[in-house]
Amino acid sequence: MKSSQSAYDVLIVGGGPVGLTLAHALVSFLPGLRLGLLDRRALAVPTDLRASAIAAGGRHLFEALGLWDRMAPDANPVRGMRITDSGEGDLARPVLLAFEEPESPGAPIAHMVPNTASTGALIAACAGSIDIVAPGAVAGFDGSGPLAAVTLADGRSLSARLVIAADGGRSTLRGLAAIRSFSHDYRQSGVVTTIGHSLPHGDFAYEHFRPAGPFASLPLSGDRSSLVWAESPQRAAGLLAMRPEDLAREIEAAMGTSLGAVEVLDAVQSFPLHLLMAHKFAAPRLALVGDAAHVIHPLAGQGLNLGLKDVAVLAEVLVDAARLGEDIGALGVLERYESRRQADTALMAVATDGLNRLFSNDAAPLRGLRDFGLSIVDRIGPLKEGIIAQAAGTGGAKLLKGLPL
Repeated sequence: MKSSQSAYDVLIVGGGPVGLTLAHALVSFLPGLRLGLLDRRALAVPTDLRASAIAAGGRHLFEALGLWDRMAPDANPVRGMRITDSGEGDLARPVLLAFEEPESPGAPIAHMVPNTASTGALIAACAGSIDIVAPGAVAGFDGSGPLAAVTLADGRSLSARLVIAADGGRSTLRGLAAIRSFSHDYRQSGVVTTIGHSLPHGDFAYEHFRPAGPFASLPLSGDRSSLVWAESPQRAAGLLAMRPEDLAREIEAAMGTSLGAVEVLDAVQSFPLHLLMAHKFAAPRLALVGDAAHVIHPLAGQGLNLGLKDVAVLAEVLVDAARLGEDIGALGVLERYESRRQADTALMAVATDGLNRLFSNDAAPLRGLRDFGLSIVDRIGPLKEGIIAQAAGTGGAKLLKGLPL
């Protein structure tokens, strides 16, 4: 990789999947762009078994960037989802709502892609085409001039026409730019791991709504699934302290008989769940993408997909502006991105927040009402198709449709 230099056209702060995808998109469609990528740690392919849900729009984006062929061999299709609602101690898990219609004939509604495959493909694609500045931590930001100035904790100084914050929910750049945000603590922790199971998943995801929070299993290759389990922080801490065989029995009790006997295959991790929405996605010489702009509840598996939508829209805005000779870091240009992304993001945040509040309780009257509502939705074909289309995320930007910029 190239050695560090001090001045760039674009500097992306954050080397996660959103930052890496945006970096590859920009250098793919803007030849000669001087692009730097800064991260607190050296870039490396993860070693665990975790995977991410990639909706149809995200798949189209990776296809347009020439990356999907590298990810596809390890990806597992998600051909549908089955949703249940159960109380504490309930033995039965009747399916109240099922999504089984693909985005188009023969196409799954999503894919589960191991992070080793997606991150590995992205790092390989970016090698040699961008300047990697890692490890390095941001200590200061000034976007008031014709070039933004970024100061690092080790004393180095970088400048760029545009700085993009892809540095996560606790974004340092968002704070340094004094961009306010709304946040809400769900008082839940997300427990994640990979499980093996005795029954085949049939490429179906399962979402079990339980009083403490939703429990989701997402299909991986073979008889394996990725687990995302929302629980109280106290309960989550207890789950992490269990022996793998004891945790497997707890998982079986929580998910019912849908996948049979369970084995824990990977390290168990936990993280606090909260909602966060930045008041602005753009400021002079600065744009926020991914978790730096928004963090939602994981119950719908849309967190990364929202970030990929940000990538598709921002890349389109910047490529169009550059071809017109505009200043890509000008606030007017960045506000075009903001105006196209805020409403969609707010809608998804409200939807996931509302679903979590509605289902994370064991009140019998409310359970009866919501179960009736789910059964009605299950019977209305056009409504189900609309929900699937929204989740597929193929509208708006060209890259989400698989089109080049």
